[in-house]
Amino acid sequence: MTTARQDVVEARRVVVKVGSSSLTTAAGGLDADRVDALVDVLAAVRAGGGASGGRPDKEIVLVSSGAIAAGLAPLGLSGRPRDLARQQAAASVGQGLLVARYTASFARYGVRVGQVLLTSDDVSRRAHYRNAYRTLDQLLAMGALPVVNENDTVATDEIRFGDNDRLAALVAHLVRADLLVLLSDVDGLYDGDPRTPGTSRIDEVTGPEDLAGVTIGSAGKSGVGTGGMVTKVEAARIAAEAGIPVVLTSAVHAADALAGRPTGTHFHRTGKRSADRLLWLEHASTPRGALRLDAGAVRAVTERNSSLLPAGVTAVEGEFVAGDPVDLLDESGRPVARGLVNFDARELPRLLGRSTRDLAVELGPAYEREVVHRDDLVLLRP
Repeated sequence: MTTARQDVVEARRVVVKVGSSSLTTAAGGLDADRVDALVDVLAAVRAGGGASGGRPDKEIVLVSSGAIAAGLAPLGLSGRPRDLARQQAAASVGQGLLVARYTASFARYGVRVGQVLLTSDDVSRRAHYRNAYRTLDQLLAMGALPVVNENDTVATDEIRFGDNDRLAALVAHLVRADLLVLLSDVDGLYDGDPRTPGTSRIDEVTGPEDLAGVTIGSAGKSGVGTGGMVTKVEAARIAAEAGIPVVLTSAVHAADALAGRPTGTHFHRTGKRSADRLLWLEHASTPRGALRLDAGAVRAVTERNSSLLPAGVTAVEGEFVAGDPVDLLDESGRPVARGLVNFDARELPRLLGRSTRDLAVELGPAYEREVVHRDDLVLLRP
């Protein structure tokens, strides 16, 4: 008798991500039957076998791709456009269709749906992060089911998550989820191209060593989404390192995955929850500029967990304003950390190499502060 995945069975708050290929046709347009099939599973899991519409047995947050794909056919587009403006136009049409379909489908079970659209800028800044958490948490407290997507209609290249797999991992961290389930058109992670004879599915991943030597494909089969197995494994790594187990499987196996049955690939948690916003700062922000540090400042930031002071900055690169994310570079130009800067790029040059005490005397008390505070700083992987 096969043992159930206990961390899956015990999960109370679950983030489920579904890809475009599981909801739409390759030509574009929503497949109502596929949407309904997914909703049937989620509603049953949510109710835990009890009556519809009441206090859920499990809380579900659905991160759903499909807005751009859903908007292709109505706009007469034969495939996903390459340019950002037409992607945004397709998302504008498709997002309404997508949420309307979910609203109607969940209504069959007396479940209300709430739409939440995010950009990375919404959650890498402190106040915005708190607002996003409060909204999602309140929706769940009121018995609604949040449907989250990237705000493709306004997102630009500088503020895009890039794929909804990574967005799902970060949302799982944001809402303090107990489990992340990634659904696509592939039934798990394989040790090679699943179309090649002799490859086999990897059932359990307990750490990076289990993926050593594994060839991971970069593209999905449908052609309507942006992700692939690479993005899914990266999302699983982000979540697992933040203390959240992950199940990666196909949408047709969603019921088995959420019941803890051994389907797909199970990524075990490998770390503990980190300070909330720092995960977003590392994985969801795009630096607007960079600061070059001397050797002493690099050691202070990376080894002593110190804030970055003006005295340790040797050069400023790029155009940014206070509150923007910037990379902190060592003397060779290698990024060692990322943080939210407290000054505009035009202000910083006259502050470089000087103590905060001297700056306060000359320029006023507003300048007696860190360039990047340690609470707004995350170290980057080598």
